[in-house]
Amino acid sequence: MIGIIGGSGVEEIGELADSIEKKTVDTEYGSVQVSLLSIGDETVAFLPRHSEGHTCPPHKINFKANIMALKELGVNQIIATNAVGSLDLDIGPGSIVLPDDFIDFTVNRDKTFYDDKVVHIDMTEPFCNRLRGAILSNSQCVNGPVVDGGTIVCVEGPRFETPAEIKMFSILGGTIVGMTTLPEAVLAREKGICYAPIAVVSNYSTSISPTKLTMEEVIEIMAQKKEELIALLLNTIKDLSKDCDCDCHHTLDGLL
Repeated sequence: MIGIIGGSGVEEIGELADSIEKKTVDTEYGSVQVSLLSIGDETVAFLPRHSEGHTCPPHKINFKANIMALKELGVNQIIATNAVGSLDLDIGPGSIVLPDDFIDFTVNRDKTFYDDKVVHIDMTEPFCNRLRGAILSNSQCVNGPVVDGGTIVCVEGPRFETPAEIKMFSILGGTIVGMTTLPEAVLAREKGICYAPIAVVSNYSTSISPTKLTMEEVIEIMAQKKEELIALLLNTIKDLSKDCDCDCHHTLDGLL
């Protein structure tokens, strides 16, 4: 089954579906509300990352419950959407970035399922390149730049970054910055689920932006891009095979 995790501005995508079944999935980490969307011959599990109505701030998201719920439903590949800030003047608001690497600057999150055994998950390929390729090959519906590759820096939030932090991220090789990709991507890898993000640039980052950053700016850009995002998700879903043999499924190779 394909799973979609919707970020800011993508709290619901019911317009994709022929029918919708709401389901509560009880996991050992908490209960999660998931929508099962019937799209042609596919059943797609949709989960709003910030909960319905965008009520959960990024540093309070129960990432382990979300990923476990999708795993228990039989999801083996996840496409996630994120609103991000750009660290590059050449990648402006409205651009879509398909990152191929990340830097994790989160500090207080529950980051692994393996607290009671020594497991080292390989992250040579941080995001699933097969999924990234499928998204890219179906991106003709996007009006504006689609950037293939780049490094997403994930921060704790909920505040925006300082100018010094943005300068540091740029020096370290960051392309975009957001608050929700981690530990989501790592937890998916630990559960053997292929994972790839679609990052929508909603603003230039602090000190790069000519104005102060506001959440209203983020919401406005995401609203403008939502129709394109939904078309991109639909086209990619139709193009994806239910079966995949990616290395992402090798979860316990690092057991010591």
